[in-house]
Amino acid sequence: MIKILYLEDENYLGKIVKESLTSRGYDINHVIDGADVMRTFRSFNPDICVLDVMVPNIDGFELGSLIKKEDSSMPIIFLTAKNQTNDILQGFKSGGNDYIKKPFSMEELIVRIENILRLSKPNYNATKGLKIPIGQYYFKYDKFELTHKSEIISLSHRENELIYLFSQNLNKKIDRRYILNALWGDDSLYNSRNLDVYIRKIRVYFEKDPKIRITTLRGVGYFMSVEE
Repeated sequence: MIKILYLEDENYLGKIVKESLTSRGYDINHVIDGADVMRTFRSFNPDICVLDVMVPNIDGFELGSLIKKEDSSMPIIFLTAKNQTNDILQGFKSGGNDYIKKPFSMEELIVRIENILRLSKPNYNATKGLKIPIGQYYFKYDKFELTHKSEIISLSHRENELIYLFSQNLNKKIDRRYILNALWGDDSLYNSRNLDVYIRKIRVYFEKDPKIRITTLRGVGYFMSVEE
């Protein structure tokens, strides 16, 4: 199992990212204070570090430099709202392999993590062959496909991520804000309207199985149910 050391002091965002990555099979060690990172790094022995830059006590850039001194091959992704050219350059000078600007979507973060892992670990492929049954359908995450008997539905990146979220939470409520942050990185009105469009499309994709329902819970979120 791939191990990720994740530094983020914003509790809500940290919870979303940790849960989303855990559901994809990663082992996540979430740290909220920069002062705890190096101790955790040495005991946890991660495969990759995802570091927020603006955190208490010691910033992510300085931590990146310290980590590289101990393990020059350790992949590092920086997360930050600081997006000036000088900030980005400082991130790479501090040992970063990639730099993601906040707000970000889980889709973007996962793609970047997997791209770096493929480069640093040639035999790595986190989602190869992942085939999830949903009622009469099969969802193929790595191929961006939803199949029903002989029919193959090609999915966009966000459709793929949305169906994955539902597949990991069948017969459970999913908070609307959680979905918005997972797919787009924020819960703005514009993204909220986009989500409504994607939900309608996903419902159409699953309409050939009457036992599958995606219910809107007004003011709360969604509930995907599959009758036995």
